[in-house]
Amino acid sequence: MSKPKRAPGGFPVVGVVGGGQLARMMQGPAVELGIQLSVLAESDTAAAALVVPSSPVGEHTDLDTVRAFAEHCDVVTFDHEHVPPEVLEALEAEGIAIHPTRAALRFAQDKLAMRERLTDLGIACPRWARATTADEVTAFGDEVGWPIIAKTPRGGYDGKGVAVARSADDVAQWLARVGEPGPLADGLLLEEKVDFVRELAVLVARSPSGQAAAWPVVETVQTDGICTEVLAPAPTLDPDLASVATEAALRIAGELGVTGVLAVEMFEVRPGTGGRAAYVVNELAMRPHNSGHWTMDGAVTGQFEQHLRAVLDLPLGDPRARSPWTVMANVLGGDLPEHEELYSAYRHIMARDPGAKVHVYGKGVRPGRKIGHVNVSSGDLDDARDRAGHAADYLRGVITE
Repeated sequence: MSKPKRAPGGFPVVGVVGGGQLARMMQGPAVELGIQLSVLAESDTAAAALVVPSSPVGEHTDLDTVRAFAEHCDVVTFDHEHVPPEVLEALEAEGIAIHPTRAALRFAQDKLAMRERLTDLGIACPRWARATTADEVTAFGDEVGWPIIAKTPRGGYDGKGVAVARSADDVAQWLARVGEPGPLADGLLLEEKVDFVRELAVLVARSPSGQAAAWPVVETVQTDGICTEVLAPAPTLDPDLASVATEAALRIAGELGVTGVLAVEMFEVRPGTGGRAAYVVNELAMRPHNSGHWTMDGAVTGQFEQHLRAVLDLPLGDPRARSPWTVMANVLGGDLPEHEELYSAYRHIMARDPGAKVHVYGKGVRPGRKIGHVNVSSGDLDDARDRAGHAADYLRGVITE
């Protein structure tokens, strides 16, 4: 496997396993920090491989491939959470620095392990249970009320591996696979269907030496299980809720030993009689995250720069917002063909709104696929939402003016 070129001056090489858009968006901050990136990419046309000179192609599931890649890096981090635990264990046994560590990543890779650990820590979660039989599914649904949410403990993302169940019959196919090697080896995760006000996300970063920083709490808007919009900061958020939610995210990062960026996705829930607004934790992601893309243009230190600082144990940057409001709108592929030309739409958006920051991922277009995002900062939230949404819709081809 080819070696990455090292810059003079003793600056390190950060290896990223996975060549998706998250690895791609680390390249700009890496250049600004004087750091070299090397990416283990799925193909030579992967999003990151198009912009990172050192992008050897290989499978993240193959130990020999990952080992050969890692031996030329000072630290290894991840574009996704799907590297097998046995591969991570072997690398750590050989003294290769991995951030986040295998012990921390377990709680992002396995939702059952995550629920158990957060419950032990006293972090607010939906009521949940592990199920391996139809009777256990029925008993949980009868206890908390139907419908319920069923999840595959491993491998799910962007709404995949999640189902709304109104009876055990709705998850019969998953139950039939319980115990088989794969995402259902240890059973299903069942959760109550939370009656929530809205979805929030708290993004924090933590370094190996224990320094931590948190960005403002944001509101995330979901469409069919995919985040389509992020509002930073979350509008009209109770300051007490913002404080306790941030404190919880920082505590999770510390207790789980997370190194790098951690996204804690939450539901804001209605208070009880005389109670204050509250939250329950929905998901964890131990890497830069869609809910933090707004920071690229809307914060003093963006999440990709902060992730690199954190995994290298450099002093963390200032996470404060630059503007009263920043809105991120995801650009999802519509029904356009794979070869659809986006560049003319990109130019149109730049001309129409010079303040809009358009980020494209170098990915082919297909329905529902994230192919880019738009950030707009403004002193007025409605203005930012309108402009970001218009630009995203134009890129998708939903509107033509």
